[in-house]
Amino acid sequence: MLTEQEQMKKAVGEKAATFVKDGMKVGLGSGSTVYWLVRKLGELVESGVNIEGIPSSKQTEKWAHEFGVPLTDFSKVKELDMTIDGADEVDENHQLIKGGGAALFREKIIAQAAKELIIIVDESKMVTHLGEYPLPIEVLPFAWERTANEISKLGCVPKLRTVDGEILVTDNGNYILDCPFKKILDPDQLNKELKQIVGVIETGLFIDMTTKVIIGDKETVTVID
Repeated sequence: MLTEQEQMKKAVGEKAATFVKDGMKVGLGSGSTVYWLVRKLGELVESGVNIEGIPSSKQTEKWAHEFGVPLTDFSKVKELDMTIDGADEVDENHQLIKGGGAALFREKIIAQAAKELIIIVDESKMVTHLGEYPLPIEVLPFAWERTANEISKLGCVPKLRTVDGEILVTDNGNYILDCPFKKILDPDQLNKELKQIVGVIETGLFIDMTTKVIIGDKETVTVID
């Protein structure tokens, strides 16, 4: 039996799949909502729809294999028709914080490669201002302490992400710093300042990339262009 939140995730994931058409190359994001998308895409493939995906994480790649979604890569594909992904926060201007699943670097690559970025979330992810969710930043392991110190000068106390007492290592071999800025009033400016710090690989701020947001609440699924 699915929880209410899982039912919302399933609804928006399956709704997003309706925008995928025959012949498309699709970026596949990461996270629990994307699971339902990939599962539905597998059903479309089984019914005869011809699509290929590029996953943003090893977990998504595993789901694609499990549900029979054919995969490709950027040696064969230069541009994606669309990327579908979740988010940790979506503000009123549809700017995003992503990276809760530690896949933000690859997620940003497939987002930038796509003609359209569709974000799928439940209503709890919609916020007035970004920042209540700590901003994930992927950093080089070498001298990460120095990188964290430089980031802290912008107004937060970075925390190295660990799992079960061990440092989390991303699919790219890097570390994640979770940075609680509390309220980010100018996401674009903060993103630029962070990207200038040597050791920062990528930030979880996705600026001016979203073309469509699909939001699930207790009763309905809403699509915002």
